[in-house]
Amino acid sequence: MHAIEVKNLVKRFDGITAVENVSFTVPEGAIFGLIGRNGAGKTTTLRMLMNVYMPDEGEVLVRGASAGHEFRERSGYLPEERGLYKKLKVFETLLFFAELKNAYGKEVEEKAVEYLKKFDLYDRRNSKLEDLSKGNQQKIQFLSTIIHNPDFLVLDEPFSGLDPVNTNILKEIILDLKKQGKVIIFSTHLMDFAERMCDTITMIDKGKVILAGNLQEIKAKFAEGTVKIVCDGDIGYLQDLPYVEKLTTFGNTATVKVTEGGYVQDVLKKMVEKDTRVHSFISNEITLHEIFIALAGDDNDVHVQSGGKNA
Repeated sequence: MHAIEVKNLVKRFDGITAVENVSFTVPEGAIFGLIGRNGAGKTTTLRMLMNVYMPDEGEVLVRGASAGHEFRERSGYLPEERGLYKKLKVFETLLFFAELKNAYGKEVEEKAVEYLKKFDLYDRRNSKLEDLSKGNQQKIQFLSTIIHNPDFLVLDEPFSGLDPVNTNILKEIILDLKKQGKVIIFSTHLMDFAERMCDTITMIDKGKVILAGNLQEIKAKFAEGTVKIVCDGDIGYLQDLPYVEKLTTFGNTATVKVTEGGYVQDVLKKMVEKDTRVHSFISNEITLHEIFIALAGDDNDVHVQSGGKNA
């Protein structure tokens, strides 16, 4: 049985279909990534999952039963549009959000102290939220989402607005929660984060699913016949080879796609013949970013390391 099963969700706004027959499953104890460009329908899908929006069609099952109040009580939800009570102090904010989920007592207070220290915010525990930077407010928003020790985490663009150091801390916390058996769903257009963290993914574009499944299996399928190269000089001559399907260059790095896997060694042989200095030559390797571009057709609003919002 899957932890969560989303079946044929549809959502329309003023006659425009924002999400069209989106289906996916989330295994127990896994990190699931809902990925795609800005405006793909990720946030709308998560809002239906959390019952913020009622779907026009489709349903969400949690461990085989229709998702309801119990699921929401056992979940931590980080929405796209962050919202905190700016006049509250940091520590009392965490306790307040814990109480909303019926979590009280010394254990919650100790956990709040632990998380504040991890995010280097313990010395600001008595500061009002309005006095914190936007980045620090984002950290408190995330901690408010997990402070009650939920079984399910639904995070909409959780890395938005965080610097690299705090991004790494957040990733460590998420991975630790996975080790505890939590079910984690997050949306992102940051392909690098999804590739490093997710067990399974569903890629959507223009409100429709274009790819879904186990991430490593997906990469293995798309990587066949693909070569990642780091070299000196122009290798445009590779494009003229009859077995080269596509050549993509980025300065001194390149990706070559051949028609059949057996031609990979022929690519290297040709480069040696041309006296091209090769620093790295890795076969059957592809990034999630490259897979998205191959399927969705362009590079707009899909980034490897930069942030942004989703709709």
